[in-house]
Amino acid sequence: MAGEENFKEELRSQDASRNLNQHKVAGHPHSRSLEMLLRRFRAVHTKQDDKFANLLDAVGEFGTFQQRLVALTFIPSIMSAFFMFADHFVFTAQKPYCNTSWILAVGPHLSEAEQLNLTIPQAPNGSFLTCLMYLPVPWNLDSIIQFGLNDTDTCQDGWIYPDAKMRSLINEFDLVCGMETKKDTAQIMFMAGLLIGSLIFGLITDKMGRYPAILLSLLGLIIFGFGTAFVNSFHLYLFFRFGISQSVVGYAISSISLATEWLVGEHRAHAIILEHCFFAVGAMLLTGIAYSLPHWRLLFLVGGILVIPLISYIWILPESPRWLMMKGKVKEAKQVLCYAASVNKKTIPSNLLDELQLPRKKVTRASVLDFCKNRQLCKVTLVMSCVWFTVSYTYFTLNLRMRELGMSVHFRHMVPSIMEVPARLCCIFLLQQIGRKWSLAVTLLQAIIWCLLLLFLPEGEDGLRLKWPRCPATELKSMTILVLMLGEFSLAATVTVFFLYTAELLPTVLRATGLGLVSLASVAGAILSLTIISQTPSLLPIFLCCVLAIVAFSLSSLLPETRDQPLSESLNHSSQIRNKVKDMKTKETSSDDV
Repeated sequence: MAGEENFKEELRSQDASRNLNQHKVAGHPHSRSLEMLLRRFRAVHTKQDDKFANLLDAVGEFGTFQQRLVALTFIPSIMSAFFMFADHFVFTAQKPYCNTSWILAVGPHLSEAEQLNLTIPQAPNGSFLTCLMYLPVPWNLDSIIQFGLNDTDTCQDGWIYPDAKMRSLINEFDLVCGMETKKDTAQIMFMAGLLIGSLIFGLITDKMGRYPAILLSLLGLIIFGFGTAFVNSFHLYLFFRFGISQSVVGYAISSISLATEWLVGEHRAHAIILEHCFFAVGAMLLTGIAYSLPHWRLLFLVGGILVIPLISYIWILPESPRWLMMKGKVKEAKQVLCYAASVNKKTIPSNLLDELQLPRKKVTRASVLDFCKNRQLCKVTLVMSCVWFTVSYTYFTLNLRMRELGMSVHFRHMVPSIMEVPARLCCIFLLQQIGRKWSLAVTLLQAIIWCLLLLFLPEGEDGLRLKWPRCPATELKSMTILVLMLGEFSLAATVTVFFLYTAELLPTVLRATGLGLVSLASVAGAILSLTIISQTPSLLPIFLCCVLAIVAFSLSSLLPETRDQPLSESLNHSSQIRNKVKDMKTKETSSDDV
């Protein structure tokens, strides 16, 4: 407050002759003066009013403690991606045939081909009907060969998979012949887990703290990830996937909140960017392991073994001092800060620690209803939700479009994951040069351009010949794949920028809850993409990508810049700053008039 009063006094004591010279030179004196006033006020406010910025500077902006904290996010990020995308590799397509081993009782020396010829009906083109079989008859082998079998029925004794090269969920639980929809059920359960986990972990992280929420999500990864390798039914598999999805989104929300509140300035941006880079590394690791392992249970077994060491986080992970202060736990906040300073071999001045006192209202209370009651928070959350919805919808649509082109599951994951790492690293340069707001605008604009290009590229081989008769189909297919990958490149950068931007826009007291709410919008976008792709022509989903991206690009201009700004701690933080600036503008205008 003393700094603010000195700043006001300085403004009131400006020399009258200097004001007159400004009026003579400038065509718009008030706009220039107010712009300079706002800029100076932000600098004063950031340095003097943000006590935690001063404290973290005394602790060491990016010392050993903060470096260790950032490194601790790497392994969970890798394993989150591992378990999140594992579904894509355990539903490998298998060609089934009815199990007709009954004929081996009368012809034990029959080869597999002979068994199929005698017991499986054939289509007019000569291929075997995979879901029908001839009913058993009490004949000997010679009679069966001479007269053949006529009565058919659906498979009575399960299926066999003679051409299968690996053991997947398809041949483990016989998800064939009318049971293929269960594959979609697994996707629905995973999305449901993301929806519920966003709400639950958002509330837990804000109510109980960042530290317990991270531990709870890591415990979920260990239990549900490792336990999936031992399920004995498909319904149990769905339950474990439901638990994994909640753990994945819970860790994303709580870890971003912790990193945001421990780090300052560009160190915060770099930490979140690196965390997302290691998420892409996790997708690459999953692709490599899934390609080399012959059994789906081994995939979850390896992932479960890799995640077990995360139990050690119980003893080495710190709590957020900002959250502790918001909950009135001043003593615990001082202890955490002093421990961090000791690890960095620093000493916090006693006067800075003494400034950490509770305000008149000891504990800052907030709830989900504040997102409706607080007008500014409501506006920001709605805009962020719209952008998150758009990014998620567009990303899933491009990925599903890649699948429509016949690309293998390993290609669809490995190549985009490799491209995501430089895409996210490019965000470091963007954020340093043009800030959060313009970085988001640039990445969204790139996504709009690639989506517009996709509208002019034909669909499928027939479309290739009709729209581009002089261009070889293979070249146009390669061009489409390239545009799709560039679109995913831009969206990967958008996700990283916007994750950081969202965390900085939300106040500490409701940061995790807000991240949970915008995650709901993200999951809703993914669900809409899956629904539209499966039920409508492929041109409409891409057209919606363009429309939604343009709307999100326009709405993002309503968000304020957060670079070099102090984090909002409580709900009235932003309104207090606006009121202070408004009062000082009035006094500056009065001084100029005099």
